[in-house]
Amino acid sequence: IWNRRYVDHVQITVSESLGVEGRGAYYEEAGALRDVVQNHMLQLLSLVAMEPPVAFDADAVRDEKVKVLRSVRPIELAEVGRATVRGQYAAGSVGGQPVVGYRQEAGVASGSSTETYVALRLLVDNWRWADVPFYLRAGKRLGKRVTEIALHFKPLPHPLFDTSAMSLRQPNSLVLRIQPDEGIALRFASKVPGQGVAMRDVAMDFRYGTAFGHESPEAYERLLLDAMRGDATLFTRHDEVEAQWAFVDPISGAWREDRVPLARYAAGGWGPAEGDALMQGDHRWSKP
Repeated sequence: IWNRRYVDHVQITVSESLGVEGRGAYYEEAGALRDVVQNHMLQLLSLVAMEPPVAFDADAVRDEKVKVLRSVRPIELAEVGRATVRGQYAAGSVGGQPVVGYRQEAGVASGSSTETYVALRLLVDNWRWADVPFYLRAGKRLGKRVTEIALHFKPLPHPLFDTSAMSLRQPNSLVLRIQPDEGIALRFASKVPGQGVAMRDVAMDFRYGTAFGHESPEAYERLLLDAMRGDATLFTRHDEVEAQWAFVDPISGAWREDRVPLARYAAGGWGPAEGDALMQGDHRWSKP
């Protein structure tokens, strides 16, 4: 069922509750598009959308990832205003504590137009994913720290039960949590026990830390160990990097020309309203 016949759309979220944390001067040069989307988010997309490799080794895995990245449809200049959103956090509250806006951070220009939030709608033009929208969002000073991939399945053609509740109008979904609590959740509607027919959203939840009694190693621990072992499976190859930049560069260029206005959002929320408006039809961002 991991294909266009059953999957309605895919959401990838990389959110941080932290701000730039003293790296204002660096972030002024990078921005969220280069800092997170070009590498981390496109890697997550390639891993979830790739075909099964012929073997679990570096060359086979990276070959399949490159095929996906080369299949991502470029966002044309005429579409960049409808398929991309850039935002910047203003003052707000995170975890009950007031925080300053991005322009008040050390090392940041008072009139900065650097984005701290990015949302994209893109398509993967291959046999498995044709016409399935992939929604990507990443941002700083959002509601919580979470990285997850959610595959939302197509709705039933003829629902038998009352789906008037907003949650039940959302499709069933398979959620892959990358951090901080690694695991997998299957979300679906279930009948509430008792007389009558009342439905409620529930989740079958698997967590690595709970199941195995300890957390997975930290990212840099795995990176250093793989480097010492000579295992390049999770390292990007030059053609992967080129394919990622080939997709991101035109967007970056259009933003530098102010073809997409910079939206503002209060720290502690889930980004600007423009990010919600990016979703098509009945699609809604998942609530991590």
